[in-house]
Parts: sequence; structure tokens; C-alpha cells
Amino acid sequence: MPDDTVVLADGRPRCLWAGREPETTYHDTEWGFPTSGDTALFERVCLEGFQSGLSWRTILIKRDNFRAAFAGFDVERVARYTDSDVTRLLGDAGIVRHRGKIEASINNAQRAVELIDEHGSLESYFWQYAPVGDHVPGSMTTSPQSVALSKDLKKRGWRFVGPTTMFALMQAVGMVNDHAYDCVIRDEVTAAHEAALRQRL
Repeated sequence: MPDDTVVLADGRPRCLWAGREPETTYHDTEWGFPTSGDTALFERVCLEGFQSGLSWRTILIKRDNFRAAFAGFDVERVARYTDSDVTRLLGDAGIVRHRGKIEASINNAQRAVELIDEHGSLESYFWQYAPVGDHVPGSMTTSPQSVALSKDLKKRGWRFVGPTTMFALMQAVGMVNDHAYDCVIRDEVTAAHEAALRQRL
């Protein structure tokens, strides 16, 4: 068995990091599948930012709490958050209480509203950075596209959007298929990705 997969109780190999819940369900149903819609994409940007320096498991366990705390990641509602909301969130033990990341999420919602006004949707903006061609799973933590995306977002005033964080976002939302070659989910993600690209043509 390749050292980048793990065989679970159902006898099927999955990416090594997805060996237990809640990672397994997230891996099987979300990670790498094309994500669209302003709310879904904004949520992923926020969660990847909160994950910086922490384990993804921590974020997944707290995910429902994050959704409750940030109005379901409704971009326009979060963009209207004030200092009192920051204080409220800093007191919320159900999320990651990091002032910089909380303030960045509110700031990024405001910047996302601007981006939607300019591009029509977050999907239209982010997916223009999707790389073309084959990608070797597990071969990198950044890419030329994630560097370019990070640079442009920072120029627009976004925070906690470094190249590594943006590459993790690209993996999560299906811009890059980073499932291991022997992972049982890889072919599903490949098919979903190809279908999504056809829709964008």
C-alpha cells in the first residue's frame, strides 16, 4: 500500500490524513470537490485562515460553531459586523478566539463585497486562478497560481491569505485535485472537476 494512503474499515484506501472522523467524511464529501457560491467560498477562505498554525481537525470540530458565530458566512452580513461583534466573538469558546483572525474575517467580508461587485461572484474571481494541466498530489504546499492569488488579494486589502493558505484553499475547493493517486475518492473528484470546467466554458 502506498505510504500516502490509509485503508479504513470499509476496505477502501483514502488520503493518509483522512483516517478518522470528522476528517473522513469531510474528505469523502467535500475536500477537492468543486465549490461554488459566494457563501461557500467565503466560508472556506475564512476557515483556511483560522486554520493557519492549527490542525484542520480543530477547525472541523468547531465548524458548526463558526457558522453560528459568523451568520452562516453570509458575506454581506459579516461585512456589517462591528467592534461589538469582535468582542462577542472573542468571548465565544466554540470558535478559535484569535483577534487577528476574527478581524481579518470581517475585513475580508468587506473586501469580498467589493470583489463580487467587480467580478459578479467570488467564483468568477477565484476560479480564474485554477491551474491547467496535471498536478502531482502532495508535491507542493504553494504554486505559482496560489502565489499570484495571494498577491492580488493582499493588494486588494485581504488578510490571512498567504500563498500556503491559498494553496490549501485551492485544494479544498477543487481548483487542484490533491487526492492521492490510489485514493478511492480521486476519480470522483476528477470527474466533478472536469464537469465544473465544462460548465465554465
